[in-house]
Amino acid sequence: MTLDQNLLLVIALAPLLGAILAGLFGTAFCGAVLSRKSAHRITILGVAISFFLSVWVLQQVMAGAYFHATVYEWMRIGTLKFEIGFLIDSLTAMMMCVVTFVSLMVHIYTIGYMRDDAGYSRFFSYISLFTFAMLMLVMSNNFLQLFFGWEAVGLVSYLLIGFWTTRPSAVVANMKAFLVNRVGDFGFILGIGLLLAYSGSLHYGEVFAQRDALFALTLPGTNWNLITVACLCLFVGAMGKSAQFPLHVWLPDSMEGPTPISALIHAATMVTAGIFMVSRMSPLFELSDTVLSVMLVIGGITALFMGLLGVVQNDIKRVIAYSTLSQLGYMTVALGASAYSVALFHLMTHAFFKALLFLAAGSVIMGMHHDQDIRHMGGIWRYMPVTWLTSLLGSLALIGTPFFSGFYSKDSIIEAVKASSLPGAEFAYFAVIAGVFITAFYSFRMVFLVFHGKERFGRDTHHVAHDAASVHSHSQDDDADDEHHAHGLALGEKPHESPWVITLPLILLAIPSVAIGAWAIDAMLFGDFFAHGIAFSQVIFVAQTHEAMAELAHLFHGWIPMALHGLTSLPLLLAVAGVVTAWLFYLVWPAIPALLHRRLSWLVGVLENKYYMDVFNEIIWARGARKLGVLLWRSGDQGVIDGLVNGSASVISFFSRGLRKLQSGYLYHYAFAMILGVLGLMSWLCLPVIKGAFA
Repeated sequence: MTLDQNLLLVIALAPLLGAILAGLFGTAFCGAVLSRKSAHRITILGVAISFFLSVWVLQQVMAGAYFHATVYEWMRIGTLKFEIGFLIDSLTAMMMCVVTFVSLMVHIYTIGYMRDDAGYSRFFSYISLFTFAMLMLVMSNNFLQLFFGWEAVGLVSYLLIGFWTTRPSAVVANMKAFLVNRVGDFGFILGIGLLLAYSGSLHYGEVFAQRDALFALTLPGTNWNLITVACLCLFVGAMGKSAQFPLHVWLPDSMEGPTPISALIHAATMVTAGIFMVSRMSPLFELSDTVLSVMLVIGGITALFMGLLGVVQNDIKRVIAYSTLSQLGYMTVALGASAYSVALFHLMTHAFFKALLFLAAGSVIMGMHHDQDIRHMGGIWRYMPVTWLTSLLGSLALIGTPFFSGFYSKDSIIEAVKASSLPGAEFAYFAVIAGVFITAFYSFRMVFLVFHGKERFGRDTHHVAHDAASVHSHSQDDDADDEHHAHGLALGEKPHESPWVITLPLILLAIPSVAIGAWAIDAMLFGDFFAHGIAFSQVIFVAQTHEAMAELAHLFHGWIPMALHGLTSLPLLLAVAGVVTAWLFYLVWPAIPALLHRRLSWLVGVLENKYYMDVFNEIIWARGARKLGVLLWRSGDQGVIDGLVNGSASVISFFSRGLRKLQSGYLYHYAFAMILGVLGLMSWLCLPVIKGAFA
C-alpha cells in the first residue's frame, strides 16, 4: 500500500505556509497585516496539521504502507538526476512524529514565553520554518534534499540563536554556531561528493545497491578504502550538527537564544540530525569497522567529558545544554556499536524529557523574573508545583530511573556497547558507565539548588539576565541595555507559577517522558518496527554484522523484568550514588563543595574554561586563519597577483610612452621613417648576395 503523495506534501508544507504568512504579513515587512494572535494561530495550526497527519502516517506505515518516489525532478544532467523525493518508512515516520510533536509543544509554550517581545510574529515564523526544514531533512530520499534540509536547519538556527540582534553575546553565539557547523558541513559535502563520483547517483537506494562494489574500491592515489573515507567525511558532518567533540563548542553558547528554541534545537530537531543521518546511512557505515570505532571513541569522549562540564555550571540552561551534549555522546556510542535502533530509541525518549527540562527551565526563569543563576534560587517547589513536578520527572528520566523512558534507552546503550568487541568499545563502556554518576550528580544538583533548600531569592541584589524573553520581558530595543537592566526578584517578592500555555506543554511532555520507553522498547529494539517500509530498511536494522543487538535480544524478557533487573544493576547504583552525593553536597553539607572548590581550584579552572577549547580555537584557528589570510594577501594578492598585473601594466606603459614619441604628427617624420624602412628591407634582401660575393 502506497501513501498518498499529496498528504505527504501537506505534512511538509503546512509549517512552511505558516512561516511565510507570519513572516511576511505578521511583521513590518508587509505592514503587519496579521495581528500577533493571528500569527501564532496560523503557525500553530500548520504544525498541528503536520503532527496529526504524521501520527496517521505512522499508523499506516505500521500496517505495511510506504512511499518511496520522486515528487519533483529539478533537472537532469546525463543520467544524473537532481530531484525532490520522499522516503517514508518506519524510521522517517517516527522522526516526523517526534519533530512535529516537540515543535507543537514549543509553539504553544511560546505564546506565553514571548508574549511581550517585539519580535513575536518573527519568532513564530522562524520556529515554523525550522520545523519545515527538519521535515524536509528526515523525509528525503536523496542526498540533494538531505543537504538542503541539513543546511536549512543550520541557517534557521543561526537566525534563532541570534534572535535578539542588538545583544552582542547573541550575535557572537550565532556566528560561532554558523562557523563551527560549516566545518562539519565541509566534511559532509565531501562525503556526498565521493559517493556521487563513484556511484553516479544521489539517490539513497541506488547508492546502497552499489555498496559491495563501493567497498571494493580505494581512494585514487592511496590504499584507503573508499567507503571508509566517505563515511568518515559524513561522520564529520554529523559531529558538527550533533555537537560531538571537538565540534561541540557551539551548542552551549546557543543558550543566548530564547528558551523555546533551546528546547527545539537541543531536543528533537537540529542536534539529532547527525544521529538520524548516520542511522539512515548505516548500510554504508556497517562496511567500515574503522569508522565504527571512531564513533565509539568520539561518542565516549563527548558523553564523559561534556557531562563533567555540567557539574560547574550555574546557569540553569547551560546545565541542561551540557546534559544534551553528554546524551548525544551516548547516541553516538550506540551508533558505533552498530545498535542503530537503540540510538534512535534514545533519540526519541531523549527528545521528550530534554524538551521538558528546557521548557521547565524557561518556566523557572519566568518565575524568577529572568534570573537564570541557580545560586539565586532555592525552595521554589512551594511556589511552582507544576514546574517542580514536571522538572523532577524529566530529571528522573534523564538519569535512567527504572520504569522511566530514559532508563530503557540508556540502559540498552550501556548493554550494547558492553557487548561490542570493536576497538574503542572498552573506553566507550567506561565513559557511559561513569557518565551515569556524573549525569545524576549535576542533574540533581540543579534540582536541589533550584527547587529545594533555603530560599536565596528576593534579596537586596540585582542579577543580570541571560535570557530576556519571558512574561513582562522588555522589547528587543531594550536588549542593548541588558547589562544595566536589573533582573531577579526584588526584596520580598516570591516566584509564581507560569500560566497554562506554559504548564500545559510541560504536562504533555512529561507523559511520554515517563511512559513511552516501556511502551515502545519491545517493538523498536526487538520487534519488527524497523522492518516496515522500503526494502533496504531491513539492511539497516536487521542485517547487522556485530553482536550488540543479538546480545540485547538475548537479555530482554519484557519491559517489567528489565526494569526490575535494573533495580540491582550497576547503572542504577551509580545513579543513586550521584543523587545522594548531590543531596549531601548541596542540602546537608554545603561547605563540602566550597572546600573542594578551594582545594581543587586548578581542576575547577579547567572545567570552568571548558578545557580551554575556546582558547585553543581562538589561538590556533581564528588567529592562525587571520595570519594565514594576511600572508596570502601579502604574498599572493600583493606579491603575485598585483605584481604580475601591475608589472605587466608598467611594461606596456613603458613601451607605450616610447611609441607615443614616434607619433609626432609631422609628415616629414613619417616620410623619413618610410625611407629608413625601405633601406632596411633592401639591405636585408641583399645581404645573401653580398655574403656570396665575399665568399
